[in-house]
Amino acid sequence: MYASSGVDLLWYCIYVRPRHEFKVLERLLKAQKEAFLPSVQRLSKWKDRKKLVEFPLFPNYLFVRTLSSSEDKRVVLQTQGVVCFVGTNSGRYCSVPDEQIASLMKIIESNEPVNPYPFLREGHQVRVKKGPFAGVDGLLIKKKGLHKLVVLIDMLQQGVSVEIDASDVEAV
Repeated sequence: MYASSGVDLLWYCIYVRPRHEFKVLERLLKAQKEAFLPSVQRLSKWKDRKKLVEFPLFPNYLFVRTLSSSEDKRVVLQTQGVVCFVGTNSGRYCSVPDEQIASLMKIIESNEPVNPYPFLREGHQVRVKKGPFAGVDGLLIKKKGLHKLVVLIDMLQQGVSVEIDASDVEAV
């Protein structure tokens, strides 16, 4: 979901209050800001029915295209539901490259099945957050195209590995 306007603008990522992504998108669009909320439809099941429901691909985050001026950013920050711009530790706001946003838009508009994928690199220390190995800490590695969780026993200088879905782990 997005709307467009203007040139010489930069894309920024903003953090919003939980479950306010669609409301903030609507408010930004009303304020004539270009905004993009990558979302996907999922089948939700209740006791009595099933329904397709739209969910943000990245909960609590959306993208806004704005001038780099502090005045323009203040307008975004004053939008109800916006918590902050995502930036660096030094307090600077980092823009998101246009190519990344364009690629993300193209993927979302394709209506192909899309799933979030954790930003983890081989060798990162991770913790399993769900499934039969929930709570287990180890190293994430990739071997022959498959993700594996490796648990090392330093004293023995040995380890064990198990195949795992990368979406089941989080960085420690």
